[in-house]
Amino acid sequence: QVQLVESGGGLVQPGGSLRLSCAASGFTFSNYAMIWARQVPGKGLEWVSGIYSDGSDTYYADSVKGRFTISRNNAKNTVYLQMNSLKPEDTALYFCGKDQYSDYAIGLDAIDYWGQGTQVTVSS
Repeated sequence: QVQLVESGGGLVQPGGSLRLSCAASGFTFSNYAMIWARQVPGKGLEWVSGIYSDGSDTYYADSVKGRFTISRNNAKNTVYLQMNSLKPEDTALYFCGKDQYSDYAIGLDAIDYWGQGTQVTVSS
């Protein structure tokens, strides 16, 4: 069955960096776009970034553009989110999601599987 396992979250000071990883199994990873999303308690899920199946195109929410970088290693069935210049407002539970398509990586509409999430807390 499809499994997505996030890791790499933690507590970091403002201005710091973290790298999230999402290890995928149970499907042909290289055939599907992947996304990252985040959720703050009491609020809805927010799309953060997406990447095409072959890594050729990447997309970012305006709130993270220029600070976050999504990438993937299809040989390792893993998608990453490098987060730099972190701000307190980036504090959230971060999820990776598998898209239903290879070349649609914007938004949450086409996500059919989610991981369990990894907590990111930005605080001094």
